[in-house]
Amino acid sequence: MSKHDLALEPRLMNAAGSLGFTPDLHSLVDWTRLGAFVTNPISLMPRTPAHGQRFTTFPGGFLIHTGFPNPGLAHVLRRYVRQWRGSPIPVIVHLLARSVDEVVKMARQLEQVDGVTGLELSLPGDATAEQAQAFTEAAEGELPVIVRLPIERSLELAARAIHAGASAISLAPPRGTFPGPDGQLVQGRLYGPSLLPLSLRVVQELAQLGIPTIGSGGVYTQEHIAVMLGAGALAVQQDSSFWKAAGYDLFTTRS
Repeated sequence: MSKHDLALEPRLMNAAGSLGFTPDLHSLVDWTRLGAFVTNPISLMPRTPAHGQRFTTFPGGFLIHTGFPNPGLAHVLRRYVRQWRGSPIPVIVHLLARSVDEVVKMARQLEQVDGVTGLELSLPGDATAEQAQAFTEAAEGELPVIVRLPIERSLELAARAIHAGASAISLAPPRGTFPGPDGQLVQGRLYGPSLLPLSLRVVQELAQLGIPTIGSGGVYTQEHIAVMLGAGALAVQQDSSFWKAAGYDLFTTRS
């Protein structure tokens, strides 16, 4: 991939947070099916896991809240750069930044790293249109940038991100609240096949606006991938459907 080039083939990748920080060649994942690998979210400084109850199921899916724990960019680079260089597929690093200054520091550093072929930038859930533009402009440089938008606000923010230099947008899971096993309400990100109708509608509407969109949300089968591409998606991201192949038990994991 060169700057602003997201010609992915195959047109499938994992979503951030689903397969770790680097492709595990010993897992059951068939890497030939993916056009790129997206790392777990990485922040400039280390982040610790969320406290309290973090997981509950609901009909058609599950809710999870992790706090996006990670050891910080410097540690990740020391640990994984060699594996990124030897990756069988392109590596896209997912950035989790709190400010424009953090975006600049992370993006400029990653531009110097062999094996990194693109960036995916998460925007805060409450980001304004002005922040969407500023964060995107800060990331824009030598690598193509995907801006990951809250799916609930993607129609509001997508055009601003594209005009600021993003090569494409991707869709973050919606957030919700549901009672946990102890009856207390748990807040977090929503996953599961029940999300497909929502994500398909958003992808179709963005495609009609001419916005290059990487579709995700509720994608669990080859048929789901095909219908997402048919709705106009540039490519498709799968999330929790990869967890079993990576060795996780979907309904017992708590992190």
